Amino acid sequence: MKPSAPVTPIADPRRAMPRGAAARRAVAQAAVNSLTAEQRRLASLGEEWALARTGYQLRYWRFVRALVGMDFGQDRRSARVHPNTRRAA
Repeated sequence: MKPSAPVTPIADPRRAMPRGAAARRAVAQAAVNSLTAEQRRLASLGEEWALARTGYQLRYWRFVRALVGMDFGQDRRSARVHPNTRRAA
């Protein structure tokens, strides 16, 4: 087995991410859930190499989950300063 091979099919980083924000969050959460379950299973078996690979992929998918959970300015009105508001000098 290659070190870069996905541990679980749902956690394959080569898969295309869906277009919708909710679907992307769901895919990332499903990958984290499947890898967490696999990590528990491998820990009970004592498989150190597979456990390390799972941990590496889990860190990646937790990062992806955090990214897709962020709001990157979809509501720009809240970031605007009202024209009558003065800034402190």
